[in-house]
Amino acid sequence: MIFDGKIWVANDDKGEKIFLDPKYANRHGLIAGATGTGKTVTVKVLAESFSEMGVPVFLADVKGDLASIADAGTESENMNERIQKFGLAETGFKYQEYPVSLWDLYGQKGIMLRTTISEMGPLLLSRLMGLNDLQSDILSIVFKIADDMDLLLVDTKDLKALLNYVSENNKDFEMQYGKMSPASISAIVRALVAIEIAGGEQFFNEPSLNISDWFTVNMEGKGLINVLDSESLISDGKMYSTFLLWLLSELFENLPEVGDLDKPKMVFFFDEAHLLFNDAPKVLLDKIEQVVKLIRSKGVGIYFCTQNPSDIPDGVLAQLGNKIQHALHAYTPADQKAVKAAAASFRENTEFDTYETIMALGTGEAVVSFLEEGGVPGICKKASILPPKSKFGSIDDTRREALIMSSILYSKYSQSYDPESAFELLGKKVEADAQAAEEARLEAEAAKQAEKEAAAAAKQAEKDAAAAAKAAAKEKEKEEREKKKVAASVGNTVAGTVGREAGKSALSGFGSLGKKIGGNAGAALGRGIFATLFKK
Repeated sequence: MIFDGKIWVANDDKGEKIFLDPKYANRHGLIAGATGTGKTVTVKVLAESFSEMGVPVFLADVKGDLASIADAGTESENMNERIQKFGLAETGFKYQEYPVSLWDLYGQKGIMLRTTISEMGPLLLSRLMGLNDLQSDILSIVFKIADDMDLLLVDTKDLKALLNYVSENNKDFEMQYGKMSPASISAIVRALVAIEIAGGEQFFNEPSLNISDWFTVNMEGKGLINVLDSESLISDGKMYSTFLLWLLSELFENLPEVGDLDKPKMVFFFDEAHLLFNDAPKVLLDKIEQVVKLIRSKGVGIYFCTQNPSDIPDGVLAQLGNKIQHALHAYTPADQKAVKAAAASFRENTEFDTYETIMALGTGEAVVSFLEEGGVPGICKKASILPPKSKFGSIDDTRREALIMSSILYSKYSQSYDPESAFELLGKKVEADAQAAEEARLEAEAAKQAEKEAAAAAKQAEKDAAAAAKAAAKEKEKEEREKKKVAASVGNTVAGTVGREAGKSALSGFGSLGKKIGGNAGAALGRGIFATLFKK
């Protein structure tokens, strides 16, 4: 409740008001206590007050009793007693409703809350899938490959497509990114399939949440209270905690530095906060501690709700300046040690024993310490928490449906869509590569056939040339023979004529008979000599 510009949270055992100064509200806080001690009421009182100040709020609704903050409370004997106890009637206390948007990772009890694989990142995704160190390293490399290839990882099929592509083309990536065992990649794919079965196909999708949509103030100046239904989600501790950490990292990465403000820009309440840290690797714990430490400079306050302060790592716990400790019980030595540690975390009040007081607190009572001027922790006080102005308990399905449909954000996030991302782009690339490979194969075959045909043509040309040369040689030989034949014929004629004349002259003395004999003999002799000269 707002009183004199401050958040009136409780009254101490003397009836004095205890305030949370809004300018220190982004120094974070702790709301702790055993089951049934009043933590939910404390969360509602704080959330209502922040909303009244125009500060948007996020609530993780684990038990299903925070959505009722959308409805005004009603009179009851118990409420009348509390109003009288705190003197609320004189302060203008009245029951009222608050602007609410209901969200659900499964889209059943609220507007579908989505993110993308790329936005979740390899660190949180590794935790969600329960990967070992080696598999986590490979997943980080695969994300790097996606960045280098300008591939957007929207949904699980995008990541599966890229994992399979890397596995099938391992040799191509080995030189630049190192060896990635196909067996390890297969293990990551199997873990991803398990996430799909758990609902990953729904909440890893578009449109992903634009965190700026939560920074909304209604017409009355009240901050929007965003309630994430977590009744089903809490059954999977890793899923629940991973998404809360993702929301925290989204705020950290997207909000600008604002320094110290008069009031926070947004306040987050994380119920069952111990789940954020269970089985978290050191690198993730370091990341959480860093975000908690730095996010206050962006105007965001984080309030961890858990059963015992020991559930929170020391590095984170040390940064929680505002503390509301409900009752704790100590049944074992370990429990006693935890209560002593919780008591020791407060600035001592000499009027009571903090340890004994914590164990003796009733429902709705708490040991409270808020930061005072200069950011100094105040002396702890035993206090009674104010009642909320909104309705106690849960809401029915009809009211829930009406709240979902009337939200200004419903139309934006109600329908999912599948953009062109890694799955489609890798499909096109594989198809293009296959087509290019087929074209290269056909070109190679064509080149081989052309080479074969060229070789055959060359061989045939060689044969043809040899045959032509042989035919030319034969023709030339024939021509030579013809020439010799002609020459021989002419020679015979000439030789015969010359020899005949010579023979006639030689035997002319024997009269005409001698000339005839001499001519015939001379001709024969001439032809014989010529034949001998031109004989082959």
